[in-house]
Amino acid sequence: MPPIFPEPSNSFIKLKHVKLGYQYLANHFLTIILILVTLSFLLEAVWLGPDELLCLWRSLHLEPMYLLCTSLLVILVATVRFMSKTQTVFLIDYACYKPPVTYRVPFSMFIEHSRLILKDNPRSIEFQARMLERSGLGEETCLPRAIRCLPPKTNMEEARAEAVLVIFSSMDSLFEKTGLKPKDINILIVNCSLFCPTPSLSAMVINKYKLRQDIKSFNLSGMGCSAGLISINLARDLLQVHANSNAVVVSTEIITPNFYRGSERAMLLPNCLFRMGGAAILLSNRRSNQSRAKYRLLHLVRTHNGAVDKAYRCVYEEQDMEGKAGINLSKDLMEIAGEALKSNITTIGPLVLPASEQLLFLVMLIRRKFFNPEWKPYIPDFKQAVEHFCIHAGGRAVIDQLQKNLRLSAEHVEASRMTLHKFGNTSSSSLWYEMSYIESKGQMRKGHRVWQIAFGSGFKCNSAIWKCNRSIEARADDGPWKDCINRYPVHFPEIVSNID
Repeated sequence: MPPIFPEPSNSFIKLKHVKLGYQYLANHFLTIILILVTLSFLLEAVWLGPDELLCLWRSLHLEPMYLLCTSLLVILVATVRFMSKTQTVFLIDYACYKPPVTYRVPFSMFIEHSRLILKDNPRSIEFQARMLERSGLGEETCLPRAIRCLPPKTNMEEARAEAVLVIFSSMDSLFEKTGLKPKDINILIVNCSLFCPTPSLSAMVINKYKLRQDIKSFNLSGMGCSAGLISINLARDLLQVHANSNAVVVSTEIITPNFYRGSERAMLLPNCLFRMGGAAILLSNRRSNQSRAKYRLLHLVRTHNGAVDKAYRCVYEEQDMEGKAGINLSKDLMEIAGEALKSNITTIGPLVLPASEQLLFLVMLIRRKFFNPEWKPYIPDFKQAVEHFCIHAGGRAVIDQLQKNLRLSAEHVEASRMTLHKFGNTSSSSLWYEMSYIESKGQMRKGHRVWQIAFGSGFKCNSAIWKCNRSIEARADDGPWKDCINRYPVHFPEIVSNID
């Protein structure tokens, strides 16, 4: 009988070994050179003998003043290096909001409500049904109470009620998980793009938990789904100048006041994708927290293409012809996101990619520049730099495009797809639901690197690289995936039929 699995060809094996050898040589080039130089000195010392070594030492004429100056120079360089060293930012833990079961909105309920709200516009109902079929969302995503009412109550009171529920629930979970006391919070940052009341959401948190009077508080709005990483960036900068401090970042998006009730298709799409959610993250620069911290921040890169008019207007809040406010998503959104991603990768690549990938990229760039511009550009293999990818769950098209551009496997985007299926697009907090998914599966080990990628209006692409500080055991009884992680991953078709 012929073998069940064909034998790999010798040429394939040799090519694979050559590639592995090249990667090892390029990534450890300096180490190899240092070892060779050290060995050569040791061999030379062995051949010279003790008498010749003593003569060589005396011939150097090392004067006491020369040794003193050299020692002072070494001490000066070490002092400057120590003073200029940045504070390490640790991620102690985080908590994600999990809506109650009663807040779930199956497709059938969503379409039925749309029929009652848009009864004079059947084409808009059909459009939303088609979008839901292709959205990648599941039947367990949640909307706030006010949106599930008929007609929806999009007033200030209901918006505040949603903010209180999501933010305070996330904060309470964070306090419980970390043992943090409100008086220990030195920095507070809250980001919510579309709901910006007075007093601010950060003031609401301070009032609820009676935080200290000298707290550094910030409230970020209008910065889209990438505002979570912008808040992390702000917290990192503040922790560089405020030693021995704790920073809490709260990321959310309040859905209630932004539910569109008009008939413009480009403004109906957010209704189909966005769902309620939020996360609270504890960061610290205290060395005493190093042993219990989950991660430490390695790099954070922000890219802003707002100078381009088309990029600036691709996610735009406006009123339709009937005066109804909503978010207009441009048909060029994916193209603009791709350009922003390229700019971001160009910056973050040299920071994380191994030398082998950087060298290949440089060689291919030179070949395209000076020999044949029609050659395809070399796409670096980021899988050699990071083990886990958390891509903003903005929609199935976003995840598909990044998986294709970065040449990722289905396993690499599993966390993003399952988060979109279970929770929908929770805006800036979606990255933390994805990281929680990886942890709940028991896949996060000490030394692993995580790449968070988020997109936001403006148009922005932001990236953060985290390094796991300790192995994290799988837990099915904690976090937003509590009681359901064993059901995932699930397979769902590209087009869901029979939504009605």
